[in-house]
Formats: sequence, structure tokens, C-alpha cells
Amino acid sequence: MTEDILINVTPFETRVAIVEQGAVQELHIERSIQRGHVGNLYLGKIVRVLPGMQSAFVDIGLERAAFIHVADLRQNRAERTNGGAFTPIEKLLFEGQPLMVQVIKDPLGTKGARLSTQISIAGRMLVYLPFDPHVGISQKIESEEDRIALRARVQKLMPEGEKGGFIVRTQAEGASDEELSADISYLKILWESIQKKLKSEPAPSLLHADLTLEQRVLRDMVGPSTGTISVDSRSTTMQLREWAKVYTPSVLSRIKHYSGERPLFDTANVDEEIARALSRRVDLKSGGYLIIDQTEALTTVDVNTGGFVGGRNFDDTIFKTNLEAAVALARQLRLRNLGGIIILDFIDMEDPEHRNAVLAELNKALSKDRTRTTVSGFSQLGLVEMTRKRTRDSLAHQLCEVCPTCDSRGIVRTPRTMCYEILREILRESRQFNPKEFRILASQDVVDLFLEEESSHLAMLGDFVGKPISLEVEPAYTQEQYDIILM
Repeated sequence: MTEDILINVTPFETRVAIVEQGAVQELHIERSIQRGHVGNLYLGKIVRVLPGMQSAFVDIGLERAAFIHVADLRQNRAERTNGGAFTPIEKLLFEGQPLMVQVIKDPLGTKGARLSTQISIAGRMLVYLPFDPHVGISQKIESEEDRIALRARVQKLMPEGEKGGFIVRTQAEGASDEELSADISYLKILWESIQKKLKSEPAPSLLHADLTLEQRVLRDMVGPSTGTISVDSRSTTMQLREWAKVYTPSVLSRIKHYSGERPLFDTANVDEEIARALSRRVDLKSGGYLIIDQTEALTTVDVNTGGFVGGRNFDDTIFKTNLEAAVALARQLRLRNLGGIIILDFIDMEDPEHRNAVLAELNKALSKDRTRTTVSGFSQLGLVEMTRKRTRDSLAHQLCEVCPTCDSRGIVRTPRTMCYEILREILRESRQFNPKEFRILASQDVVDLFLEEESSHLAMLGDFVGKPISLEVEPAYTQEQYDIILM
């Protein structure tokens, strides 16, 4: 199926939507003051080594110190490949040590960026591994004959005496020797410029920044199934065409400037899709729905039949709902950029064939995902566990913040609960202080309840403490906020 790419450019933000058959499949957002760091190379400085966690904190010039685990050190990756044991981190790193590192995960929530010393620099067709002398092939190139042929071609094109290696990307399938050779030359020149900076820059400093979002689109997301690449900025269109002439000539004819009267994203209802992607509930065409909850530890997805009763019997209804949910779920993972551990609670199915068919449908839908995923079968509890590699914040974390009213709980205490808490607080304060009057400042709903259903309890408390209690509405207060003023 053909995928169209829409690129919306403003001075403060660039947004990219990948649309297939009129439906948005992926969203990528990059703000000028919040650019991602994945792929960037830094000369960092070790600020603290933690032997107990086998990790170290590294200052790379960001707001929070980044961290590196012993498994992400180049020396230990080589030992692990050979079946050896890890060298403890305290024997490899020390405080104040300069270290060239690459960001492999952006800062997420309260966590700093995650680093690796296994450097990789991505090109259009190849990924250069300056410290890893082997040629690997993308797992998405399935034909063993193609894999062997590509490996042999790249090895033949590598410069004599090359100490590094390459990973052949999916885009290289069908590429000519000239294209592969041009990519090798570009990556080698880039690495040489990084090496020069490494010798002259102090720590911490940025050695190499990854491409802008729109350039990464041309490098990473454009493939044989890509249709048009529409850009609503004339200057950005020209810049992308110039960039494509040098690095991705085959893409040049697909880059179009959009000059229509309607906003580009309105042509595919992208803004409406973003609003739906921030909701917990995802409605299915059949009448069923998904409930998606994202937490710090994992993401859960619950499948419900809702109003769907279209099957011949109950088992058939459940099966059809789960099949539809599997396809919708794979799209939502890409759309919301959900990563980490994901628990799927499909509607219980007794028939093993139905379970296998739902898993097959899920894996088929996930095969379109550019991000690596792994899916386990049904557990004893009937849940499907899966993981999706997480390298940047989810859509919700990018666009939203913690609710100041509920403090991210998703619920608030009822007005009645707040009334009783206020009554207990007045009783507590009456034992410590001797004011002339207690005045309650609270939200409209709480005051209304005190004036109506809870008026008798308020009067009883006033009699018990021997002081008048007055009420005042504070419009700025949320339902859980209140103050008790001692007059």
C-alpha cells in the first residue's frame, strides 16, 4: 500500500504525518526548543560511577546528567558477543574521565538520556560502526540470497584497511554499487570530521548532531511504498530538494510543495487524529473499543465488545472483535509512539485456533512498524505480553503535562469526601487554637454541599467546638483545594 508523507513546518515546530489509505499511521513532532538528542554524539565527562548499579552518570551538557550502563560500554559488548563476563564498570570508568558517547534514548520523564559507547552513524543505505569490524544485514531483508549478496557487495566496496564495519539498512535492498559507495564515502567523511572535533573540543561538548526531523524523514522513512512527500513551506521544500540531490536522488521527484488554501494537515484530518490519540478510548468500527492506559512501568490495553453483536454466536463476536482490535492496536502503538512493556488484555477466547489467529493478525499488523517489537503468546492469565523499543517520549508525554487538579491520578476526591476532610481539620484545629470564628474557603461544589445535604453536620460541629463556622466560595480553587481561616 502507498504511504503519503505530510510535513507541516512552522518557525516553532515541525510535524510529520504518515498517511496510508486516508488514515494517519504515524506522527512525529519536533519543537525548536525541544529537539531530540537520539543519535547525537558528545564528548562527555564522567561525574559519578555507581558500582552497586553498574552504571555511571555522564555530563554531556544537558539539563540532567545522562547515564550509561555497563552493558552499553563498547568493551563489554565485545566480551558479551564472545560469551565472556562483563568487566565491572569501576574498572573501566573513573570520575572526571572524558568519554565519547552517543545518545540511544532521549530523557524520559525524570530520567536522563541513556548513552552508549558503541557508536553508530546512520546514512541512507548503511549505518557505519567505526569500532565494530563486521558487516550486518537488516533483519527486515528476509531473503538469505539477498543477505549474502549484499554482505559480499559491501565488503568489496569497503576501503582497504577499514577498521570499522557497516549495517546494511532495508533501503539498500535493490541499491546500486554507486549508491552504496556514495553512502560509504559520506559516512567516512562525517566520521573524520567528528574525530577532528574530538581532539579539539573540551568536555562536555556536542561532536555531531543528528539530522533535522524533515531530513530524517527522507533518510529513514521513505521507501518503495512511499507516494508523495508534501511540504507546506516553500523554503523547507527547496532545502529538502537540495539535500535529496546529494544524499537521496531517488526521492527528489516525490518532494512536492503544497500551496493549497486549506492547511496541509486538514486535508487528512490529522489534527482530529491527534486529539483522538490523546484519549484513553479508541472506538472500533464494529462498535467495540480499546482502553489504553499509559503508566510509568508499562502500558495496558483492554479490549471490549461494546455494542458489537454482529457475530453468529458469542464466540464469533469475541473473535471478530479481537481481530479488529489487533489491527487497531498496532496502529495506535505507532500513532501514540508507545514503548516499553505493553500488556494486551484481549477478550477471553476458549478456542486455541482463535487465539493463534489473533496473534497472527497482531504480528502481521506490527510488521509495518519501523520500531522493533517482540510479542509473546497468551499467558496463563490470558494476557499477551509484548515490548516495543522506546527511544523518545510518547505523543501524550510530548503534548501533555500532569493534570494540576488530580495530580495525574485520573480521579479527584468527591465534594462529600472533601467536606468530611474539612470537618475533621476544623475539629483538629479547635483543639490547638481558640479563634473567634472558623471560615472555610472552598470550591463552589463543596460549599453547595455544606449548605445543603451536609448543613446538619456543619451545624453539629459548630455547636461542638463552640465557634461559628462560615463559608466562602473561592472560584480559583479546584475541587480538592480548600483553606480554613482562623478569624
